[in-house]
Amino acid sequence: MSEPIILAIESSCDDTSAAVLHGKKVLSNVVANQDVHEQYGGVVPELASREHQKNIVPVVDAALKKANISKNQLSAIAFTEGPGLMGSLLVGGSFAKSLSMALGIPLISVDHMKGHILAHFIEEEGKQAPEFPFLCLTVSGGHTQIVLVKAPLKMQVVGQTIDDAAGEAFDKAAKILNLGYPGGPVIDRLAKDGDPNRFEFASPKVDGFDFSFSGIKTSFLYQLQAEMKKDEHFIAENLNDICASYQQHLVNYLLTPLSKAIDEFGVGDIALAGGVSANSELRQRFEKLASQKGIRSHIPKFEFCTDNAAMICIAAHFKFLENELADLSVTPKARLHF
Repeated sequence: MSEPIILAIESSCDDTSAAVLHGKKVLSNVVANQDVHEQYGGVVPELASREHQKNIVPVVDAALKKANISKNQLSAIAFTEGPGLMGSLLVGGSFAKSLSMALGIPLISVDHMKGHILAHFIEEEGKQAPEFPFLCLTVSGGHTQIVLVKAPLKMQVVGQTIDDAAGEAFDKAAKILNLGYPGGPVIDRLAKDGDPNRFEFASPKVDGFDFSFSGIKTSFLYQLQAEMKKDEHFIAENLNDICASYQQHLVNYLLTPLSKAIDEFGVGDIALAGGVSANSELRQRFEKLASQKGIRSHIPKFEFCTDNAAMICIAAHFKFLENELADLSVTPKARLHF
């Protein structure tokens, strides 16, 4: 059987994306960002769904044209089933269903988080995919998980946040520091000129390989408030050191359970996924951890770390090969568990 050509749509949050893959090779991966949320300091669900409705037709059209593929050449249509914002998911899901029905080709629903993990199997020149089984640390604005990946369609969550996500911990800190949204990249940039050992923050103790970030955010806020009472210029005068210390603290906290999980499961490969994997400190320390453990580390290209349809497409590729198809009764789910 020849390799399938799949069009995928990703609309779980505030990016509208469409991609075309021929087998594991990316022919196109188009993403339309939504700048409308910046003034609100976070994603506004109602505005996000409206923007998806405006963007989805031109984005899908651009993906097909860039791939030089006609609709009649497609083997299947894939979309993000969840998790995500319900209004946003409905836009992508409804469009995918309509296109699947109009073309008379299979429909494939994809778990957004599994898409992040399987992005490691997109064909990239000179890049080797992880070997099964491997552990994947998935870190994004809405999720933080450690997943034991036994096969493309066989995964087990062995650790996860019991409250907030690491990406949110970065963004909330940036909001407190008045750095704008999204705040993670700004903290990363400012941290480069700061002393990461200048300040210390609380580390919640959680059983097993799980995480908890709500206490870290609260500790950060209270510590700054206490310092500001003593010196109203504290943040302005120590901004780089604050960012560097907080970033190092979060990275330490992320890698501690991962290190324990590596020892527990005896894997030879670890992978990093999700939007926060773009953080330079996390990438560097992640690779250092793998080196210390004598195992291999894997980080996708930046364009496959943030929300994108190529990762949905590669996940759909594996489901297509196993004939794991959806029917028109499938509905998006804001909360979708492995």
